[in-house]
Amino acid sequence: MEAQQGGDGGGREFHRVADELRARMTNGTYPLRSFLPSQRDLAEEFGVSRDTVSRVMRELAHEGWIASRQGSGSRVVKKQRTEPATPKVTRQLRGATLGPLLSEAFEQPEVTLDVYTLTSESLDAHIRLQAERILQGSIAPRHIGLRMLLPSEELVLPYPRAKDDKDDDRLRIRLHEITNQRTESLSEVLGLVQSEVPSVDVDIQIRHAPLTPAFKLYLLNGVEALHGPYEVIERQIAVGAGEEVAAFDVLGLGATLTRHVKDEDAHSPGTVFVDSWQAWFDSVWNLLAE
Repeated sequence: MEAQQGGDGGGREFHRVADELRARMTNGTYPLRSFLPSQRDLAEEFGVSRDTVSRVMRELAHEGWIASRQGSGSRVVKKQRTEPATPKVTRQLRGATLGPLLSEAFEQPEVTLDVYTLTSESLDAHIRLQAERILQGSIAPRHIGLRMLLPSEELVLPYPRAKDDKDDDRLRIRLHEITNQRTESLSEVLGLVQSEVPSVDVDIQIRHAPLTPAFKLYLLNGVEALHGPYEVIERQIAVGAGEEVAAFDVLGLGATLTRHVKDEDAHSPGTVFVDSWQAWFDSVWNLLAE
């Protein structure tokens, strides 16, 4: 599968995944003594093979970051380094990843997330980490508001689709199953937070738009915008026990994003970009309410 995606035998992807996991353990996205997501979930998030993730886990264990036990997963065991917070900037920043910035957003008393995406798969994985922090008492937001725009299930999307048979609908069915599973998972985990921590008010709203997502968009607390285009790639997708299909898919999970941040200057590039993306999201959201 990796050869389909990168063609470099996994070296570049190996370092990308390892560096990101180290960053998450350093900034507290994966706190000390917490468990990392399963290798399967990490492979899906980063769009790499299970073999690459397995090699990353062995490397991190060798470096002393994690301790792995078969059947129990991988737990963070290395003491986190304390680093100064990164100051907010108004210029455009490329190469941002969702995890650390979502972690920072959840440290505020009022958390608002506006999301436009093909599926909620990546968001579900990150929200689960934040829910664990809330349940552990590490953070204590008072309100969590999530509005999410997903493509309508009636749409015939151009991806994912089988490379050699455009009429093969198994990948479309798979996409809908993943989306439904992850949105249900999101609702369940945030519902658990509200039931276990009554001081947290949770509001989740999901609407389906007759639009094919060409990009993903995250608006965090009204002050940050993360967006990035979906890159069409060719890869093997498992559709059943021992069966894979050569397919055209999009690289979204684990992809780097462009970040814009607002400041007090209404005319600064960061403020203009965030306000423009927020206005776009609100217009589509309100249109679907009519």
